[in-house]
Amino acid sequence: MLGWIVVAVLAGFALLRIVAWDSLEPLIVVNSLSAVAYLPAWVVAAGAAVGRRWWLLGAAGIVIVAQLAFVAPELLAASPLPQWAAHAPTVRVFDANVDKSRIFAPGYQQAIESYRPDVIAFEEFTPEANASLAATGILHSYPFQCSAPAPQATGFFVASRWRLSDCRILSVHQEYYGLTSTPYMVEATLTTPGGSVMLRVVHTLAPLLTVSNEWKTVLAGVSSSIRSSGTGRILMMGDFNATWGNQSFVTLLHDGLTDGAAARGQALAMTWPDGAIVPPFVRIDHVLTGASLAVVRIATSAGFGSNHHYLTASVAVRK
Repeated sequence: MLGWIVVAVLAGFALLRIVAWDSLEPLIVVNSLSAVAYLPAWVVAAGAAVGRRWWLLGAAGIVIVAQLAFVAPELLAASPLPQWAAHAPTVRVFDANVDKSRIFAPGYQQAIESYRPDVIAFEEFTPEANASLAATGILHSYPFQCSAPAPQATGFFVASRWRLSDCRILSVHQEYYGLTSTPYMVEATLTTPGGSVMLRVVHTLAPLLTVSNEWKTVLAGVSSSIRSSGTGRILMMGDFNATWGNQSFVTLLHDGLTDGAAARGQALAMTWPDGAIVPPFVRIDHVLTGASLAVVRIATSAGFGSNHHYLTASVAVRK
């Protein structure tokens, strides 16, 4: 009986994924977890096979086929680097959700000093972390900054060795932690050895409880920014709180962006949660590029005092 209940629930979610993609908050969460949410069906299928319960095995098999169909596009997205990328200038980026930390963790300082990125981006960056970061002295190497620290989970910080211009913060009207307007993206122009690049640093609210509609609004705003500015020379990174299982994120890819990790065959390099007990099981932090840029290398590493892994990437820029 338990096996049938599991299969029935998962089959219901799979059907809703097809006919009502991300229409309700619970569906958004389940869809973002497509890589793991349907794994109980595999357990049921194994048990049914051992017990020779063929109808149950067939039902669980249908759910498994649905899951494979959902995750296949991401797993099959790996592709060779474009030929021009082998000789193009590169931008080294470092992106971390620092999880509302009141101090700038020494681990991040050491990681930055070791990796020596050209661009640094932080989400959930607080005023206290901003003061702590300033005291480290590492910003002497990053004279161009676009800083918007804020309480709780709404702050941003971007710094660059190269010129940053036209910086602005985009917000959505949503009361959150006492704020009436919640920032969700930094827009700026980054001048690189390969030419100007449209830089976007994203942090959406988690699609939970009362903010699921705002989550959709924010990702629609990100998509609108892409369409209005063009995708060719765009570099986008951050905590999207979304995966290939979410319609709004897939729309960004259909708009012309490439998911750097998936393109380099690292679709299973999960970034959340970064916990000692539960390993990361969902990839919600991303580096996306337009057609004139390409992620050459990308890696995830355990965060410091944060529930997110951070990203480092080398991005080729076509002149």
